[in-house]
Amino acid sequence: MGLKHGMLAGAALALALGGVAPLHAQTAADAPALAVPPQYPEKPAARLTQPPARDQSELQVLFWSDAQRSERFRAMEQWFAGHEVPAAAAPRALPKGEPLSPALRTEITALMKATNTAGVMVLVDGKVVHEEYGLGMRPEDRWTSFSVAKSFTSTLLGAAVKDGHIASLDDPVTKYIPGLAGSAYEGVTVRQLATMTSGVKWNEDYTNPKSDVAQMNRFVVEYGPEAIVAQMKALPREAEPGQKWVYKTGETNLIGVLVENAVGKPLAEYAKARIVDPAGFAGGLFWMVDPRGGNIGGCCLSITLGDYARMGQFVLEGGKGAVPEGWFAEATDSAVDFGDSGFGYGYQWWTYPEGTYGAQGIFGQAITLFPGERPGQGTVVAYIGNWATASGGSERGRMLDLSRKIAAEAK
Repeated sequence: MGLKHGMLAGAALALALGGVAPLHAQTAADAPALAVPPQYPEKPAARLTQPPARDQSELQVLFWSDAQRSERFRAMEQWFAGHEVPAAAAPRALPKGEPLSPALRTEITALMKATNTAGVMVLVDGKVVHEEYGLGMRPEDRWTSFSVAKSFTSTLLGAAVKDGHIASLDDPVTKYIPGLAGSAYEGVTVRQLATMTSGVKWNEDYTNPKSDVAQMNRFVVEYGPEAIVAQMKALPREAEPGQKWVYKTGETNLIGVLVENAVGKPLAEYAKARIVDPAGFAGGLFWMVDPRGGNIGGCCLSITLGDYARMGQFVLEGGKGAVPEGWFAEATDSAVDFGDSGFGYGYQWWTYPEGTYGAQGIFGQAITLFPGERPGQGTVVAYIGNWATASGGSERGRMLDLSRKIAAEAK
């Protein structure tokens, strides 16, 4: 599969999952003309890889069979183009802690089998108290994140603020994506984009061929590298900025565009320095690309179960200087409350009752965090899966309930 076809395949997947994002070239010599010319390193850490040639009919992820998902979710680099980032030079050790009670271990095993969950890892104060695999998954295997990637992109947004690439979350989005000038995004802030409260109208109905999410592929075909900005700038406003929350995959991908424009490098390249290395990932990271050559902000990175857990511990510890002081407390606070349910939304993080929060993706991917009394303390429950349906149905609630039981026992 050539570069163009590999990237279009990535865009097709992003469409199926509700997302198309930015893309960039590999070196300064190859960089396309963008609103903010990127300064690519001549020897980037992120290496572009191409999968074998595939028929487009094989790349419709939402229509893969159960067996195909179990096989392919651990090898997305064999199906889609993306950036490969090497493991940290000094991987973080995950020492063993006191195991969970036999009754709770039995409950975890039973729920894993009932839900087709491929792995569960629990850290308590940075120590592994439970690690279990299913579906033939091994500790060294990677598994796709789906929308868990949104929380990684949010973290890179924070890093861009810390590094001075983004002056303030209250800056207008158009400062970093000039192509949106004069659109409904005029006057929308970076903060409102991060919390999906832009007030811009969007239809995320996957069953409606005329919905905005369904129209993404048409924009990719017609506009190529500029598809995401071309589509988003044409949308109308339905509310004043900051007044209405609507889940918009397109806006998550705009965050990816914004960060890449501000930083001048692909998200994967930036993630190497601001997430992979400081968090101490023991395995490499794969992050899919789309027709612009950068990474899909709202989807599709692959790491090991242990590294999902390391990401959670990294967040509990405050980001080890990669993000501003207090960033995660702000990003994981509920900027939007869903009624009186206790659930809400922060900066691309889901918030849950009683001060807990997490990242989650379709088909059963999540990092759920229960902060302790001091930085670095608390419980991390990371799991990966191949649930029967994308939305998860009752599985999500069952896993959250079990995670609460685990955290309660850990106290």
